[in-house]
Amino acid sequence: QMQLVESGGGLVQPGGSLILSCVATGNTASLYGMGWHRQVPGKEREFLGTITRAGDTMYADAVKGRLLISGDNAKNTIYLQLNKMERDDSAVYYCWGGTNNGQELWGQGTQVTVSS
Repeated sequence: QMQLVESGGGLVQPGGSLILSCVATGNTASLYGMGWHRQVPGKEREFLGTITRAGDTMYADAVKGRLLISGDNAKNTIYLQLNKMERDDSAVYYCWGGTNNGQELWGQGTQVTVSS
């Protein structure tokens, strides 16, 4: 069974950069893409971006220009880099994975707080 495990997060200075990683473990043969979402209390989970095994990326307009998602297929790992962090970027960040048979998986989430 496949699982997603995030790492990184914590406290980030305003204007700084956030770097997260997410590794897919278990049977990853059917994995076709991974990505990132975030959620603040009382709001719906927000799509940030995705990357396919082929390296194609898609970003939400809200973070386009600040967000870079990259991947390492050999390690079944993706990375998030969000630059020029603002207080409104404080949220729980979730890793997402999609498989060829329509299954969706989520990581456990990692808290990110932007504060000086």
